[in-house]
Amino acid sequence: MHRAPHAQRTSRSRRRHMHNLTLGRDARRRPSLSPRPARCTGCFPPRGQGAQKMRLRLLLLLLLCEAQGHAAPRPNFVLLMADDLGIGDPGCYGNTTLRTPNIDRLAAEGVKLTQHLAASPLCTPSRAAFMTGRYPIRSGMASQSFIGVFIFSASSGGLPTSEITFAKLLKNQGYSTALIGKWHLGTNCHNKTDFCHHPLSHGFDYFHGIPVTNLRDCKPGEGSVFTRGIRVLVFIPLQIIAITLLTLAVLKCLGLLHVPPVVFFCLLCLAAMILGLLLCFLHYFRPLNCFLMRNHEITQQPLSYDSLTQRLTADAAQFIRRNAGTPFLLLLSYLHVHTALFSSPDFAGHSQHGAYGDAAEELDWSVGQILNVLDELKLANNTLVYFTSDQGAHVEEVTTKGEVHGGSNGIYKGGKANNWEGGIRIPGILRWPGVIQAGLVIDEPTSNMDIFPTVAKLAGSPLPEDRIIDGHDLMPLLQGKTQHSDHEFLFHYCNFYLNAVRWHPRNSTSVWKAFFFTPKFSPEGANGCFSTHVCFCHGHFVSRHHPPLLFDVAKDPGERTPLSPATEPRFREILAVMQQAADRHAETLQAVPNQLSLGNVLWKPWLQMCCSSSGLSCQCDRENQAKGASR
Repeated sequence: MHRAPHAQRTSRSRRRHMHNLTLGRDARRRPSLSPRPARCTGCFPPRGQGAQKMRLRLLLLLLLCEAQGHAAPRPNFVLLMADDLGIGDPGCYGNTTLRTPNIDRLAAEGVKLTQHLAASPLCTPSRAAFMTGRYPIRSGMASQSFIGVFIFSASSGGLPTSEITFAKLLKNQGYSTALIGKWHLGTNCHNKTDFCHHPLSHGFDYFHGIPVTNLRDCKPGEGSVFTRGIRVLVFIPLQIIAITLLTLAVLKCLGLLHVPPVVFFCLLCLAAMILGLLLCFLHYFRPLNCFLMRNHEITQQPLSYDSLTQRLTADAAQFIRRNAGTPFLLLLSYLHVHTALFSSPDFAGHSQHGAYGDAAEELDWSVGQILNVLDELKLANNTLVYFTSDQGAHVEEVTTKGEVHGGSNGIYKGGKANNWEGGIRIPGILRWPGVIQAGLVIDEPTSNMDIFPTVAKLAGSPLPEDRIIDGHDLMPLLQGKTQHSDHEFLFHYCNFYLNAVRWHPRNSTSVWKAFFFTPKFSPEGANGCFSTHVCFCHGHFVSRHHPPLLFDVAKDPGERTPLSPATEPRFREILAVMQQAADRHAETLQAVPNQLSLGNVLWKPWLQMCCSSSGLSCQCDRENQAKGASR
């Protein structure tokens, strides 16, 4: 059938219109074949006059877009942690007789925190909190017994694999990570090669140091930390056996009692067994627990103190040099100034404070070496350096000769192993030239748990969302964007037990601190628990307070005069607020396995690491061989 001309034109027009619509839809669906720079709209080829000028503008626009697409350079991190260094030891915190020019330089070029607090007054739980940004009770690293730290390399407890350290976060962000020095957070779980608690299982690419801690027993002639335990477990039983044998012998001689010879034989065997176990313990403790590792390999067993600080410092410097072109995290965890004290010939006998002063000044020298390497490699302006101690000075460290082997906590009461300010107020210095104002002093409450979120955020890592992080990012405070700490409340634990609460109200300069219990110092009037060498957290070793002891540490930092309703009109109101905060905090806690239970702390033969296969002799020195293989 023939169509009218008008109908034909209309049909052709409709087909052209539908075809154009289809082309339009296809064009919208079709992906672009040529990539366009992000956020660069209007970048078209130049036309007409001024083409050269347009090309130049286009080139500048492309360069700008490319620059905007790149993230700002991420900083390196050098974290320096002393062991048992008191806040009264460095010169920048008021000491006039110990020479610490490098720590003082760090403070002059950065920020000094004067109310920086350890999350625990003991090594193991404090370091667990530092590594994870969480109170140690959350990870099971808070003891319910008298033993609050790991003392054997063959213990099965340690930082759980479920915990996330800042090293793990940064490793996932492409950082090279290293721990050099002391770990003290466990090694193995089920056998001597599973390394479930080892630093390499917690985000570190490289480890060179001691898996447990430095003890007097590790250095011949320096005594033993087990003296009280030996007296209770060995000498008292031997005295009882001796008295029993003598009594039975007298009764038998007098004919008052018939005692079979086998009884004497068994008692003598028991005494011999106790003595034998003591001799074995004293002989084997040092090689079995005091050794150096490089990654998973034992390199020196037992460890030698000869130039030990120099060796570890040189290794730390080499790690920085190897990774100067990539982002890195270095945790240099010193053995100084924990006993046994040691120092190289360049420092021995040179300080005004004996062996302790020598060790502290060698520690300061090492800090200077690390700062010099950063300067030499022109890394200082892109490196956040943090210096601290794991807790306060151990004031009870006095030798049988009366030599003081513990440090100074300045004006603060108490020390290591208790939550008086001397036990938890620690040096806190951060330096980042051009980012953090030099010479700044901040007196707001901060915590060593704050390093976790601070480092994570600066490295571009999101914080874990499946757990509570108790630390807060320090950068707003350090850069002056806020004048007030994010910590309104801080909770001070003595091992597993909530010992005190700290409250810094938002609208007040006061810093309230309430103690639920305090340790019984001995002898009476002393500034520590000298009869037990450390203070304990429960039982007859503490005094409980109802109502809690209340101090305003902003006005009474030495905690000399407790407040009362007569001296503080809001006494009961303040305590009520702090109790409510403690109750809310307790509701956030979950039951977790106790990593410091007696079963996890005690020595297990099947977990014992040894660098040789000849029984328990365990002697080797591969430090020089392993040095060349270090990464």
